Amino acid sequence: MALIVQKFGGTSVGTVERIEQVADKVKKFREAGNDLVIVLSAMSGETNRLIELAKQISDHPSPRELDVIVSTGEQVTIGLLAMALNKRGVPAVSYTGSQVRILTDSSHTKARILKIDDQKIRADLGAGRVVVVAGFQGVDEHGNITTLGRGGSDTTGVALAAALKADECQIYTDVDGVYTTDPRVVAKAQRLEKITFEEMLEMASLGSKVLQIRAVEFAGKYNVPLRVLHSFKEGPGTLITIDEEESMEQPIISGIAFNRDEAKLTIRGVPDTPGVAFKILGPISAANIEVDMIVQNVAHDNTTDFTFTVHRNDYNAAQTVLENTAREIGAREVVGDTNIAKVSIVGVGMRSHAGVASCMFEALAKENINILMISTSEIKVSVVIEEKYLELAVRSLHTAFDLDAPARQGE
Repeated sequence: MALIVQKFGGTSVGTVERIEQVADKVKKFREAGNDLVIVLSAMSGETNRLIELAKQISDHPSPRELDVIVSTGEQVTIGLLAMALNKRGVPAVSYTGSQVRILTDSSHTKARILKIDDQKIRADLGAGRVVVVAGFQGVDEHGNITTLGRGGSDTTGVALAAALKADECQIYTDVDGVYTTDPRVVAKAQRLEKITFEEMLEMASLGSKVLQIRAVEFAGKYNVPLRVLHSFKEGPGTLITIDEEESMEQPIISGIAFNRDEAKLTIRGVPDTPGVAFKILGPISAANIEVDMIVQNVAHDNTTDFTFTVHRNDYNAAQTVLENTAREIGAREVVGDTNIAKVSIVGVGMRSHAGVASCMFEALAKENINILMISTSEIKVSVVIEEKYLELAVRSLHTAFDLDAPARQGE
């Protein structure tokens, strides 16, 4: 008998009919002899609806009261699923985050999980019940309801799996696993049977939207086997694990991630003196703007050009800060570009294979795609290119690293 934590997202529980379908799936797992803890999100769109209600009262609602309001979305779905399971003869009980006692800090709307009391859940599992838990929420030491931020239900699922030492945490979504890249961009993208936590973390941070970064971090920290599955289609999905065993079949590159939400800023003619990087990036950080890639080029006249990328939503704010900095330090000019994108190749196989970056650059050169910036780590290479070449770049790299699915007979 295995202990499995299953998390179902908003589209999976978007209607009563879909909740009934989830109940049928859960019943099958229970009849196979598994102990089950089910974590649910609110119905799709419900959290946004509740936030809008709050904003009709106040443009800047109290974070504490906002948490009280938005946490009710999951309360509805857990109650409905528990009812649907009991109707099918599967004993089930629902709990909010505070009833389980998922203890968090007091950072309303973006709380962090500190500790989980697993006694109540274990007692119910021992009595043969399926336990249905509200995702996305917890309670602080003062008894206030807290929420974990966007994607928090994934984090709840992984945290419960870690606390219960579950055999597997299954994340049910509207895709049937993690793919080598977005199938909407590359028709020959393949579903991966397995990927490491490290690779998944890079893919998530670089633009892959399958899993939330916090959930992958949590799973990696506590070594919780994580599986991504389709809510309503049968299949093995993708297992995310710590396993990095070398094999003849292991590809050098596991996937290609990309992000369209990038913007680039350059401050030119900066005096090349110690501490200049801090003078440029300090005010950017103080404005709560995250910087991604950084390149610095020193010119012959003892000046430097300093280029960095930010999220496109932060471009205007970052440009204003940078122009103020340019005046203060005597830089020549500030220029920017919002028509860029980032493409990244990811794979633990890079550690044991030389020439990966040059293969990437060769593939892009064959398509006459100019590289504007480069960033590397042990298991990834990222480049910034013009946005209009993004899909061409992804397709050419997918082919260059032998990630294309083999053609089926008759095609």
